[in-house]
Amino acid sequence: MTHNTAPDVPNGMQKICRRFERWRSSHQGRLPIPKALWASAAEVAREHGVFRTATILRLEYAKLKRMTTSAAPVKRRPAPPAEFLELVATQVAPAGSGLTECVIELEGPRGKMRVQWKGAAAPDLAGLSRSLWEPV
Repeated sequence: MTHNTAPDVPNGMQKICRRFERWRSSHQGRLPIPKALWASAAEVAREHGVFRTATILRLEYAKLKRMTTSAAPVKRRPAPPAEFLELVATQVAPAGSGLTECVIELEGPRGKMRVQWKGAAAPDLAGLSRSLWEPV
């Protein structure tokens, strides 16, 4: 018996649903589902929910739940390294004043930051930049 991809199957689940249908239609009898298919199902279940995924893909709920919680979390694709760094020199303070002026613009996966200061001491730029690049 073949099941067509139902219209209520979410877009993100249609591809794995078709993979399961192809695998089931190409095998006779009761064979274990390949680990790669289980892993794909677990990844989809993290996004769409275990119950919904198990129902649509016709999988054992308890095993899918175990695989979803025991599998490593989905890793985000790392942000590409900065391609451009611009350091803009501002007008230099008069000699002997001891004051400096600087503007630094940072951009990371969590947003943009512009740091501008005037004075003798620089802010903690390492700490500020870590807030943009370190994961939450």
